[in-house]
Amino acid sequence: MKITLKDGSVKEYAESKAVIDIAYDISEGLARAACAGEVDGEVVDLRTILDKDCTLNILTAREEAGLRVLRHTCSHVLAEAVKNLYPEAKLTIGPAIDTGYYYDFDAAPFSREDLDKIEKEMKKIIKKGAKLERFTLLREEAVKLMEEKGESYKVELIRDLPEDAEISFYRQGEFVDLCAGPHLMSTKGIKAFKLTSSSGAYWRGDSDKAMLQRIYGSAFATKDELEAYLQHLEDIKKRDHNKLGRELEFFTTVDVIGQGLPLLMPKGAKIIQTLQRWIEDEEDNNWGYVRTKTPLMAKSDLYKISGHWDHYKEGMFVLGDEEKDKEVFALRPMTCPFQYYVYKASQKSYRDLPLRYGETSTLFRNEDSGEMHGLTRVRQFTISEGHLIVRPDQMVEEFKGCLALAKKCLTTLGVEEDVTYHLSKWDPNNREKYIGEPEVWEQTEQHIREILTELEIPFVEDVGEAAFYGPKVDINAKNVYGKEDTMITIQWDALLAEQFDMYYIDQNGDKVRPYIIHRTSIGCYERTLAWLIEKYAGMLPTWLCPEQVRVLPISDKYLSYAEKVNQELKANGIWSTVDARAEKIGYKIREARLLKIPYMLVVGEKEEAEGKVAVRSRFLGDEGPKALEEFISAICKEIRTKEIRKIEVQE
Repeated sequence: MKITLKDGSVKEYAESKAVIDIAYDISEGLARAACAGEVDGEVVDLRTILDKDCTLNILTAREEAGLRVLRHTCSHVLAEAVKNLYPEAKLTIGPAIDTGYYYDFDAAPFSREDLDKIEKEMKKIIKKGAKLERFTLLREEAVKLMEEKGESYKVELIRDLPEDAEISFYRQGEFVDLCAGPHLMSTKGIKAFKLTSSSGAYWRGDSDKAMLQRIYGSAFATKDELEAYLQHLEDIKKRDHNKLGRELEFFTTVDVIGQGLPLLMPKGAKIIQTLQRWIEDEEDNNWGYVRTKTPLMAKSDLYKISGHWDHYKEGMFVLGDEEKDKEVFALRPMTCPFQYYVYKASQKSYRDLPLRYGETSTLFRNEDSGEMHGLTRVRQFTISEGHLIVRPDQMVEEFKGCLALAKKCLTTLGVEEDVTYHLSKWDPNNREKYIGEPEVWEQTEQHIREILTELEIPFVEDVGEAAFYGPKVDINAKNVYGKEDTMITIQWDALLAEQFDMYYIDQNGDKVRPYIIHRTSIGCYERTLAWLIEKYAGMLPTWLCPEQVRVLPISDKYLSYAEKVNQELKANGIWSTVDARAEKIGYKIREARLLKIPYMLVVGEKEEAEGKVAVRSRFLGDEGPKALEEFISAICKEIRTKEIRKIEVQE
């Protein structure tokens, strides 16, 4: 038997060998650090017996695949600790994930104090150093074992396995768990771990099933790596828009109003207003869009024509019952069918196209309660929606234009380097999800592929992520926790014009079906605000800040001059306020900094006498005295050009 190692060297053995034995043969140090093996590209347990020629890579926690095995084992230690402390808890699943691991339990909610107690128990388990032993059972034996342990969720998992599946378990001491592996050889291989949080999670992600309690944790090869990760968690918590956005009074939520229905407070509303006015002006003045304003709801008849009733009804808020009511309405989840009827209101010639309809649309989508999060996943939101009605010969150039507009918006916001492009394709193995023939899908997907390649935009392809009527480009970004959300979408639609009987008259006098591009230029305003809060840690570019300048009089004696400065700022379109409280100037400065205000203008006797202001900014710190006119000229230019200044001094 020839075993080809990672470095290309070959080891020969006359008999079968376990992966761990080969690791010891290579190096005792390597074997002690080993987490798993990679055999012909597949990650396997160290206990795996090799009996034929293959390639072998011994994985340690320094490699991602090895680290996942360590974390998976840590999730089993977590499960054992919970069962020791809370015997009534039921086990479900506990996988490794990119940031660590989690385990879901049917149990009462866990507090931070509970997590600390569980951590102590885990340390005891790890110190004992029990070996992890793999064994298999026949289906009915496996069911009987889990039934005897009272683990009903495990029984369900076993019964759902394919008939020919190997049903394997891992034992560590007295604890046994259903698991495919792989795992470490013993619990002593876990050197550094931490339980980070707990939350609710539905069994199998289904809101109609039981609410479970999920405990998150992480584990690393060394304590230094763990400490660095925990510090990273603290840093990203400071950027979390759900926390920071509330502290800055951008938005709030109220239980009696409902989940996924955030209230934008005056500051947040001001930011959204600024973004909206910018986008509308950009689209209308520079890209040839015309505005529409359409209803927030429609009869079910409209959605039946578009196909949304058959393909998207579960994601809509339906008003009425088709069996009882003469008319059933639904809040709109999109604007496209409405704008189609704007198009159909009059006959169009080939000379009228392309027609670019833009609308700032309020939409409603019935998201699962478990998916709600701050401003990124909500049930009512506002979007920079648009639909381009074009001749087939115009489609490619107009699609490129939509990409160019999206890139301009991203660049202006300073986030162009934070996104990834995805060609979202249909899934030919799930035909009922889509309309149209396979050749149409293949052609349109190829068109988009060629456009992205020509524009030298790196992209990945995602099967099954297309809309039911056409493929699309999704421009995605990750939040501070690493979850990816779609920020901007551009969709190619060669099908819906047929369903809505849309046409134009060509140069020969014939009726021709147009193509349609569904697109956003900045996407959902609420989600974009969340993105910007996290990107800039609340310190938004000056042009977007709801309070751009705060005037700070040193004492009440200079309040009248502070008000005069404030009026001059407002007269120049600058959003400014005066802090007239009888507080010390140091306190006022600290508070303004906490509120992420770009500029503070301190005024006292000298500033009043000379007609100046003492400028403090979050960019350079103390910038010294400046003539008021000079400051106004500089900040107006910064706002007008939408400049993104770098923070060079940390006070």
